[in-house]
Amino acid sequence: MFRQFWRLSKPFWTSEEKWKAYGLLAVVIGLNLGSVYMNVLFNSWYNTFYNTLQNYDATGFKAAIFKFGWLAAIWIFISVYRFYLQQMLELKWRRWYAAHMTQRWLDHQSYYRLQLTDRHTDNPDQRIAEDTQMFVSSTLGLALGLMNSLVTFFSFVTILWTLSGPLHFTLGGHEFHIPGYMVWVALIYALVGSVVTVLVGRPLVKLNFEQQRREADFRFGLVRVRENAESVALYHGEVGEVRTLRGRIDAFVANYWALVKRQKRLTWFTSFWGQLAIIFPMIVGAPRYFAKEIPLGGLMQINSAFGQVYGALDFVIGSFASLANWKAIIDRLITFEDSLSKVEALPVPRPAPTAEGLRIADLNVRRPDGTPLFAGLALALKAGDRLLVRGPSGSGKSTLLRTLAGIWPYADGDMAYIKERGVLFLAQKPYLPLGTLREVLCYPAQPSYDDAELNTLLDAVKLHHLVGRLDDVDNWSHILSLGEQQRIAFARALFIRPAVLMMDEASSALDETNEAILYQLVEDRLPGSIIVSVGHRSTLLTFHNHHLETLGDGSWQLA
Repeated sequence: MFRQFWRLSKPFWTSEEKWKAYGLLAVVIGLNLGSVYMNVLFNSWYNTFYNTLQNYDATGFKAAIFKFGWLAAIWIFISVYRFYLQQMLELKWRRWYAAHMTQRWLDHQSYYRLQLTDRHTDNPDQRIAEDTQMFVSSTLGLALGLMNSLVTFFSFVTILWTLSGPLHFTLGGHEFHIPGYMVWVALIYALVGSVVTVLVGRPLVKLNFEQQRREADFRFGLVRVRENAESVALYHGEVGEVRTLRGRIDAFVANYWALVKRQKRLTWFTSFWGQLAIIFPMIVGAPRYFAKEIPLGGLMQINSAFGQVYGALDFVIGSFASLANWKAIIDRLITFEDSLSKVEALPVPRPAPTAEGLRIADLNVRRPDGTPLFAGLALALKAGDRLLVRGPSGSGKSTLLRTLAGIWPYADGDMAYIKERGVLFLAQKPYLPLGTLREVLCYPAQPSYDDAELNTLLDAVKLHHLVGRLDDVDNWSHILSLGEQQRIAFARALFIRPAVLMMDEASSALDETNEAILYQLVEDRLPGSIIVSVGHRSTLLTFHNHHLETLGDGSWQLA
């Protein structure tokens, strides 16, 4: 577990942010040590204060109250800035970690290839957004808590050893002499409590892991309904969606109930053990008090010191639920890290740049199960060529475009095409980012502020009703029909003017007349671009001078 923990933590603590982080951490540790020292002073104050009460010393009582005032003021100052600077460190770490994981998820199209290679890494968005925050927060809280416990233990164990004195008793005719007996009592008491806590609470790790997964599944189901609202409404699929969502609700509720019942058992024990710890040192120390070996102030100081020593040793008992949750978070992030590492190690053929044209040699494309889609594919296209890829559904037409894009991991061979003026892929369902219509139209290039040019493009692709709305912000993927979204994609291609344009059934939602208008626009305005189209309609043959037929069993024919 600690190797996994360091694997997750090391990138931040060796990053460009490390010196600021180490500085903040040093100050926070210093303030934590200061708070422990203040507890030592308070422990000494207890002895003085209660002895003034026992001795009816009014002058000493007033002096003790005054001393308590400035001790409390210092303690409050330390507590406030300890919290503030710890939160600052947590925020810096979380910001860096979330950005780091987001970058890794987006690099090398890992967000796409994870769907192909790893079906078990669920809800990567939740792992990046939520698990990273919980990991950072829990790590700092538990690490500083453990440090406080260790420092508190070593600070108070000497005090408790000295105050408690030796214990003498006779058992079976033998005399026993135990120096610092209250220290041994605290150790045994904490050890018994820790062992029982671990035995009772161990299942919490798995339950916490499963709870995070099931709640993320439920949130994802809600997002799916929102993103596909129109389709669900057209199908009148509310009953089916309610059934699915209720199933996911029942799943996380069932697991949560198991979590609650396990925590209930743990709380029974920890609450009992914690309450017993309040009175236990008084019971053990009472014989020496009634024997007048120690004054009331000494008894109260022993009680306070025992509480501090036991509290330090009580770390496992008091923090077990947090430790279990922390372990579950580490497991989820490690599985995500492992999945990303496997994806990054996949050999994906990358098209090489070339001075002109598009060339493919001995290209083999397979399904994930190894079934061949294209075997030994070879073709060469020059500037201005148009290639139409046809074949039965499922024969690998779209997969060929994914391979040419360099995102399909189950392929090998040689590919090269001109990249100076860029390559653009148009999918059957275009991606329309959130933002203004101007940003949507120009994506992924920088937005143009030549309104005349963009309005002319909208008019050319028959989106007259959008002319003049370039700076409107809306959820365009919801308010535009699929046909209108495909027209936006064609306008985008005419704006970017790529050297290679690849279209995967990019006009499937359009009627043949409007499809012909858009293809004619591409032919007229991008005469030097290489066009690779996937489509079923025979009407597309007119706009292409090369035809690639595939059957999906590895065989193909180029005409």
